[in-house]
Amino acid sequence: MVVRSRRGEVEIKARFTKRVSEGTVFIPMHYREAAANVITNDALEPVVKIPELKVCAVSIEPAAKKVTV
Repeated sequence: MVVRSRRGEVEIKARFTKRVSEGTVFIPMHYREAAANVITNDALEPVVKIPELKVCAVSIEPAAKKVTV
């Protein structure tokens, strides 16, 4: 899948499950291959100054098939 926000995009494998609420995309931030922080917001929360890295609007679409020659 390609997950895209206003800040960038990442291509990742997807798994659909009922453990995550409908309309929500969960991407672990702990793994280099996921690179979720590439597409999230680096703004600071105004009161306690914590980066807003955990929430952002995204679109998802199937990734293009790669052709090996």
